[in-house]
Amino acid sequence: MKKNLYLTFSLNNYIYGIDTVYVEEIFNLPELTTIPEVPNGIIGFLNLREKILPVLDLNLKLGYLSPDYRLTDSVVVLKYEELRLGILVNKIHEIREISLEEIATELNDEQELLVVEQRNIITGVAHFPDDILILNHPNNWLYSDEIQQLVSLQKYLQQDIFDSSHIDELQTNDSDFLLLQNSIFCPNATLEERKVFKQRADILRVSTKTQNFKNFKTLAVITLNDHLFGVDLEMVREFTDIYHVTPVPCCPSHIIGNMNLRGEILTLIDLRGLVLNLPPKGVAVGSKAMVIEVEGIVAGVIVEEIYDVMYSLNLQKVTAISTTINSINAQYCQGAAPYQEKIMSILDIPKIFLKGGLIVDEAI
Repeated sequence: MKKNLYLTFSLNNYIYGIDTVYVEEIFNLPELTTIPEVPNGIIGFLNLREKILPVLDLNLKLGYLSPDYRLTDSVVVLKYEELRLGILVNKIHEIREISLEEIATELNDEQELLVVEQRNIITGVAHFPDDILILNHPNNWLYSDEIQQLVSLQKYLQQDIFDSSHIDELQTNDSDFLLLQNSIFCPNATLEERKVFKQRADILRVSTKTQNFKNFKTLAVITLNDHLFGVDLEMVREFTDIYHVTPVPCCPSHIIGNMNLRGEILTLIDLRGLVLNLPPKGVAVGSKAMVIEVEGIVAGVIVEEIYDVMYSLNLQKVTAISTTINSINAQYCQGAAPYQEKIMSILDIPKIFLKGGLIVDEAI
C-alpha cells in the first residue's frame, strides 16, 4: 500500500494536509505588498530572494472571511510546474504518512458545507484522531485565466524588484496592467507588529546570489525536557500521536513499548536517559512520536513538542556544543545552532541508532 507524506497545518480551526512533493519551504508570515484586482484569494506579493511570490489565503477561496493576520501565522511555499505560490496557514503541525486508501471522498455534513463547490481545492478527508482535509493538486485551485493573470503580473513586477519604500513609484502606461497602489498590509496590527512583519520581509529579500544552498539542511525541530533539538528531515518518516502503548517485558528502560501504527508495530524509545544524559519522563499527556528510519531500522522516538517540521538551517551557523554550560551528551550531537533566539542541539541520528546502545538482541 503506497503511502505519501503530507504536511499538515491549521487554518480557521480546520486541519489540512498537502502532499510534501509540492512543498518547497516554510517561513513566518512577513509583510506583503498588496495591489488591487488580483485573482480571488491572493492577499499580496512578496519579494522572496529577488523572485516575486504571490501569497494565497485559502479562507477566501473557500468562501470565508479572512481573520486578521498574526505574527504566529506562516507561509508555505508550493512549487508546481512553472508557478510558485505561497499559502497562508495559522499553525504548522507534523508530517503525516497517508495512503490513498485512507483518504475518504465522502464527507460529513459540516465538511460538506465547507467544501461545497470547492472540490477543486479539497479532494477528501483522512480520518485520524483529528480529521485532515486533503488538499488537491495546487494547479486546480485557480482557473486558467487566474493563473495566466498571476504569471503576467509576476513577470511585470519582476522587471523592477519592489519593496514597500518605492512600490508607489512603479507605474505602467499599459491599461491592461494594474496601477500599483501603496496599501497597508494588516492595518489592524500594532506598530511593533508591523515592524516585525517588515523585518521578516527584509530578511527574505536577500538574494540567493550571496547564499550557497549546499550549506543548507532541512531539519525538524523538537523539544525534550525543554531542550531544543534538530533532526535531519531525511530520516524522519512522519510524526504521530502516541496512544495504546503496550509494554515489552524484560526490556531496558529506554524502550517504552510497542504501538500499532496503522497495522505496523512501532517500538517507542526514549532518547533522554540512555543517549542524551537527560532525566527520563516517560510518555506525558500530549507527547508525540517521531518515526525515524535509519538503514532499515524503524522506531518511534518520543518528543514533547514539535516546533518546526521544515526548518532550513545554514550549516555555517553550526558550532560545537559547550559542555561547560550544557548537560547534554555531546557525543551524539553534530553541534549547536541558533533557533528563534534560542540554541538547539543537532542530533546525530545515525550514530544514536547504530552506536547508541538502543539495539536489544539485534532489534529495537
